[in-house]
This record gives sequence, structure tokens and C-alpha cells, in this order.
Amino acid sequence: MTEKRQELLTAKEAAAYLRISMFTLNIVQRTGAIVPYRTPGGHRRYSVEMLNEYLEESRQQGVRP
Repeated sequence: MTEKRQELLTAKEAAAYLRISMFTLNIVQRTGAIVPYRTPGGHRRYSVEMLNEYLEESRQQGVRP
């Protein structure tokens, strides 16, 4: 059986993926809308699936990311 590896993005890559600034990404994170994974060194990592779920939820609420 092959294992599907989850791609993780850095905060900068996640902001670019969502087409928002790093400042806005931090606000979204503080509201709890996105909870990133943390590396042992404390760096934030975001899965594409997590970001897509956030986009879908924000579309359903009629809020732009």
C-alpha cells in the first residue's frame, strides 16, 4: 500500500496560496480559523487541505479571505 504524503507549506507559501498578506494570515490564525502545525523549531506549517477548507468556509460565509 502506498502512503500519501501530505504537502506542508511555510507561512509565506500559505499566504501566497490564499492570496493574502502575511499580516492577514496572522490575523486569520489568531481568530482560530486556521491552526497551523508547528515544527520542533516552532515554525508554522500549513497543509493545502487545511487552506482549501478555510477558503471553502469563508466562501460559504460570504467573507473574503
